[in-house]
Amino acid sequence: MSVPSSTGSGAPASTPTVGVVLLTQGTRPVELSRGIDSLLAQEGVLLDVVCVGNGWQPTGLPSDVKSLGLPTNLGIPAGRNRGVSHVTGEFLFFLDDDASIPDPRFLLDAIATLRADPSIGLLQPRVVDPAGLGSPRRWVPRIRKGEATDSGPVFSVWEGAVLMPRAVFDATGGWAEPFFYAHEGIELAWRVWDQGLRAWYAGDLEANHPFMHPTRHAEYYRLNARNRVWLARRNLPAWLVPVYVGSWTLIQLVRWRRDGPALRAWFGGWREGWRSDPGERRVLSARTVWRMSVAGRPPIV
Repeated sequence: MSVPSSTGSGAPASTPTVGVVLLTQGTRPVELSRGIDSLLAQEGVLLDVVCVGNGWQPTGLPSDVKSLGLPTNLGIPAGRNRGVSHVTGEFLFFLDDDASIPDPRFLLDAIATLRADPSIGLLQPRVVDPAGLGSPRRWVPRIRKGEATDSGPVFSVWEGAVLMPRAVFDATGGWAEPFFYAHEGIELAWRVWDQGLRAWYAGDLEANHPFMHPTRHAEYYRLNARNRVWLARRNLPAWLVPVYVGSWTLIQLVRWRRDGPALRAWFGGWREGWRSDPGERRVLSARTVWRMSVAGRPPIV
């Protein structure tokens, strides 16, 4: 049975404790309710759940779920970070309000994967549209997509459902707050690798999320480019910064060569990324760059 870890339920010492941060802007009440229900249905774990309202005060929540209202929308990464200090647990699980977990043993099985392989510092499940629509290839965070059910190390994550040991999360410095939206899952994965660990795509575990185009966000192209530049400036050795940004510039020129408005918005963000302050710089070690390269994804693309 899932109960807040602070209740002292008398569960066995080996029962995993999980702090859950559920992020919402309050615009999807049906989906939010579905996500909360899927969390409270989890078996074999002790949960401490906070629902973070980004720009609003969540109300009408089950008694097992705490409410944290932020007066303004601080952005997705900052909203998640604010929730972390309000929960306890050996593990942290981040869930967006339009995602849910169909299997009541999901967290127990995911934690078993982490405990069986201590080299895994972050886990993202396979993402499936609950209505049976085709899942976008971007939900499998690797260049060679293969089968969505195949598990393996990755260098970015889909951020809607992420599990990691709390100690690992704390060592990363948290989600990249200046980003507001887009690419924070890449930085988090890179900083997990920089601890000598791996980010892991678990194709055998499932989260549900409806199919949506990322371009539904008005600021998608600008933030995509700005944050790509910031990602390099915050994390990469100086010599790799122009290589990484240059490769992605070429990719976008090819990808959107027939979409003038998209390219103009993207290059507006690109310029902003060079001219504005990206925040804290924590350079990946040479050993991390080497490990990522050997694992199949040098940080140049």
